[in-house]
Amino acid sequence: MMAFRAFLIGLLLTWALPAAADKPVAPADIPGVTTVSAEKTVELITVLPLLIVVDSRRKEEFEKGHIEGAFNLLDTEMTLAGLTKIAPRRDTPLLFYCNGERCLRSAHAAKLALGWGYGKVFWFRGGWMEWGEKNLPVAR
Repeated sequence: MMAFRAFLIGLLLTWALPAAADKPVAPADIPGVTTVSAEKTVELITVLPLLIVVDSRRKEEFEKGHIEGAFNLLDTEMTLAGLTKIAPRRDTPLLFYCNGERCLRSAHAAKLALGWGYGKVFWFRGGWMEWGEKNLPVAR
């Protein structure tokens, strides 16, 4: 039984690790967007009362846990009209995040917001993975 489990785990790792390695890595930065860490994200939430936090992950991921007060807006479904509903003013500070360095959703969403004229755009590149690693509070 133990040998069978070891075989299954080995098989799973053989399949999963190359798949993860094939996923693209998010860029180190995005021109015009301020890249922030988990600690800086907490600071921004504390010092910028008008900050809108946008979780660019899928709804199922969001429902399992997210940064308190975050809006769930999947990057591929984000429109100017949809973003304007939660941030009507273009000078509203926005912070985007997704799953982490191997997730490109928040980078895409931040670029869209910048292109639509939002001037205070922050990107939490480490995203949900870094948030969890730092044991920061989770809302459900």
